[in-house]
Amino acid sequence: MLPRTSPRLSLLVCACLALGTALSLARATYAADTLSYRPNDPLNLTAFDHFYNLDYDRAVQEFDQVLQRHPDDPFAVNHLLTAVLFRELYRMGALNTGEYANDSFIHAPHHKADPKAQQRIKQLVDRALKLEEKRLKADPKDIDALYARGVTRAQFCTYTALIEHAWFSALRNAVGARHDHERVLELAPNDVQAKLIVGAHNYVIGSLPWGAKVGASIVGLSGNKEKGIKYLQECATGGGETSVDAKILLVLFLRREHRYDEALPIARALIAIYPQDVLMALEEGNLLRAAGKDQDAATVYRNIWQAGREGHYPGLHYEIAALSLGDLLRAQKDYSGAAAAYEQVSQVPQPDPEVLQKANLGAGEMYDLLQRRNRAVEKYQAVIAANASTPPAETARKRMKDAYRE
Repeated sequence: MLPRTSPRLSLLVCACLALGTALSLARATYAADTLSYRPNDPLNLTAFDHFYNLDYDRAVQEFDQVLQRHPDDPFAVNHLLTAVLFRELYRMGALNTGEYANDSFIHAPHHKADPKAQQRIKQLVDRALKLEEKRLKADPKDIDALYARGVTRAQFCTYTALIEHAWFSALRNAVGARHDHERVLELAPNDVQAKLIVGAHNYVIGSLPWGAKVGASIVGLSGNKEKGIKYLQECATGGGETSVDAKILLVLFLRREHRYDEALPIARALIAIYPQDVLMALEEGNLLRAAGKDQDAATVYRNIWQAGREGHYPGLHYEIAALSLGDLLRAQKDYSGAAAAYEQVSQVPQPDPEVLQKANLGAGEMYDLLQRRNRAVEKYQAVIAANASTPPAETARKRMKDAYRE
């Protein structure tokens, strides 16, 4: 039986994995300073580039082609699993880095998952586990199989946490993923890529209050924040393919630690390599704002918005930049500027419905403060008309009765 603290613990462990550990894909090694991937297929390089640029559709197609050529390779299955999973999480609106500054993102309402995507994710998890278990049955010390199984379990933890909200299942898979990669490190201490999940767990568990740490120890998890960050730094600089994932985690964890000067160079380097990754571009603005550099953050948000209007982020939700700018200007009590920023969200051909609802609610509140009650009511009505069952709609109904005041 799991301890009584397990529901809370499961949320925090899932937060750890959702913050990026499930991005762990395949093992890679350096040969003459050139990355090689498991399986050794030239299409992997292109697929990874599309994946990190958030071009999930092409990444899924390419990883699927690799899997067709290597049907018995668990790494190929994990690649496709990751791309399918993160495409669905992005569609659901569950990957916005701005929500990860605290643990409340676990309960944040998002779009419902596509049942077909859910079925495919589960099929890929089952397929990968069967391949991994077969190899481990033949050789319990098969490092590649242990590593691959840890990745599969991490993926499934992220799925069960963020899509199914099945916390006990997520916790079991989180524990299993960590133990698999700790075993890899026992057998191959220099395998820094296995430090991604172990390091992430160490950071999150090390961040828990004392009572929750006791609960974590009961299910076999311990943690140390500095050790976790050190492991991630080693993974980031280790030259392996998971170095990208470690850098993403470092950016997010360092922001939580208010170590903005360390996080910013990492984020900017990733933006330079993956220029279509609008989420990391937004993270630069989030970091600057958290560091108190509001003017610089506003410039980043405006630049993202303009780049999106010029077609730089095809098919991606760059309108989040307008919402973020509106929130920033609102905090500065520039109500007119905030309203204008919120209004920009509706100018996008197909804005994310959740982002549009938040923007319309924000615009309505700004118009109330600007004494433009009729316009405010129009915005509240738009919020309710979009989806009457969401928290923004509930707030909009209250604003319809009583004008917003700070």
